[in-house]
Amino acid sequence: MMTKPKLPNPPFVYVIDDEETVREALSSLFRSVGLQTKTFGSAKEFLQFKLPDAPACLVLDVRLPGMSGLDFQIELASMDLRLPIVFISGHADVPMSVKAMKRGAIEFLTKPFRDQDLLDAVRLAIERDQVERQRSQMTLDLRTRFDSLTSREKEVFALVSTGLMNKQIAGEMDIREVTVKVHRGNVMRKMGARSLAALVRMADAVKPTSH
Repeated sequence: MMTKPKLPNPPFVYVIDDEETVREALSSLFRSVGLQTKTFGSAKEFLQFKLPDAPACLVLDVRLPGMSGLDFQIELASMDLRLPIVFISGHADVPMSVKAMKRGAIEFLTKPFRDQDLLDAVRLAIERDQVERQRSQMTLDLRTRFDSLTSREKEVFALVSTGLMNKQIAGEMDIREVTVKVHRGNVMRKMGARSLAALVRMADAVKPTSH
């Protein structure tokens, strides 16, 4: 019996706002366009939640009890939790919004804002997270393939990616050219590279080094 391929989890929008009416209104808005949502009254509450493996973004109020939204943005970065953030604020504060955007926020909306403006910002944030997750997964896959190479193959990989010819690599490693060809073929096969250009792009991701 064939097993069905695992479907990716639908996107999540996490809302952190200390006003219950705002949380309920935003939750209702996001659900109306088919987005899963989870709301929190504080940053501390959010940190106690185990995030599912799904594309997501954070709709974050600037003024929160305890840690402010801007401080929480810094905290998330220090934890290497790179969720795209859409800030919402009850006060039009230009320096604050500039600071948030410089730190990578997707948008900074001042209440009251149009629902469509928020939905547009959230869609952009989720798309960005999806791209980032795909990039991270590709890098992880490449790293796994790279780890399957022997030390000699890794050395050949590093030298090939600098543009050296087989003869030059043989001289550099003090081995026969035919041996280089064998190693190079193994590297191409194990890394799943169909061309030298593809292999060079992979080298940019895994940073092989020659001894």
